[in-house]
Amino acid sequence: MYGTLLQVPVIGMEFEAFVVLLIAALAGGAFGAALGALPSFVFTGFVVFLGEGLAVLEGEIGAAEAIGAGDIATGITGTIGFGAVTGPHIAFAGGVAATAYAGKKYPEMEPDGWDYHFGKDILYAFGTKPDILAVGAIFGVIGMLFTRVMDGVGFPTDNIALSVVATAFLARIVFDYPLVGKVGGSSVLDMSPFEREEKRVAADGGVETDRLATEPWLPHQYEWSGVATIGVVGGLLGGFIWLETGSIFLGYAISAMSLLFLNLGVEKIPVTHHITLLGSTGAVIAASVVGSDPVILLVAGAFGAISALIGELSQRVFYSHSGTHVDPPAMAIAAFMFVLGVLYLVGVLPNAGYLGL
Repeated sequence: MYGTLLQVPVIGMEFEAFVVLLIAALAGGAFGAALGALPSFVFTGFVVFLGEGLAVLEGEIGAAEAIGAGDIATGITGTIGFGAVTGPHIAFAGGVAATAYAGKKYPEMEPDGWDYHFGKDILYAFGTKPDILAVGAIFGVIGMLFTRVMDGVGFPTDNIALSVVATAFLARIVFDYPLVGKVGGSSVLDMSPFEREEKRVAADGGVETDRLATEPWLPHQYEWSGVATIGVVGGLLGGFIWLETGSIFLGYAISAMSLLFLNLGVEKIPVTHHITLLGSTGAVIAASVVGSDPVILLVAGAFGAISALIGELSQRVFYSHSGTHVDPPAMAIAAFMFVLGVLYLVGVLPNAGYLGL
């Protein structure tokens, strides 16, 4: 109705479509807070898996010619999986911000057995508490707007991942958490205080008996050798999935779905969506240069390892010392894809994977 009267050039949408997306993002951010950040991301995995599975099926049976190539799959993957319903920049980001808010406002809600600051408990579902859902809704909208603006100006990275990182830091500022936090070891990268189970020193010099001095993102996935190993494994699988299906995001979806088991308390489930995604991306780039599938897979494994190590570096600097969740996989994806995007723009790489540059 308003399409011929008013445009929203900053985000590249007609006014009516923008209002619809705005309302949906409010609901999506609240949805992420209601379910909890991690459970909402598991749903991202299931929805993207459905969309990518349909894309593969369309290609296999030739249905794409009849219904328009990728229309169904694009609608599910793009507008639902990475859109206002379960998009990480909206639902997951809303859940992360809601958890940061609850960590300060409702510390009594912290469940038994949670060893870190409650503001990091992204497994926790907040149900129907209105103020917490309102925080999720607001940050869902902020995440949507940030992503669309960065896409609109052509910023050369995965702007959904970048938005997840940006809104997490914004939540730290808004809810009065330190951006990095007090370092418990000899350096910001030192995880040994966690291994010694040292407790955090309070501002008055006392000991906070309920807080560890250093809180690694994943107690079972922080040693450099193990991180590199799972990086190679996940990268190889991401590359293989792309070779067999042509889908960059199918491996990512499988990795995201696997986090259901982590959320349910199964010990030592690795987090790998930043690994399989960059493995697939490495395979796409390598395939433009070499014609050997084994070499393509080796490149995919290397990309997976690099992404895993960037994620570990990110968590040691930005996660372990403060009181809220800043997502290491999102930091890894945003940083690595930025490097790939810039290398493509200056002519070093033949393509930038899934970036629309």
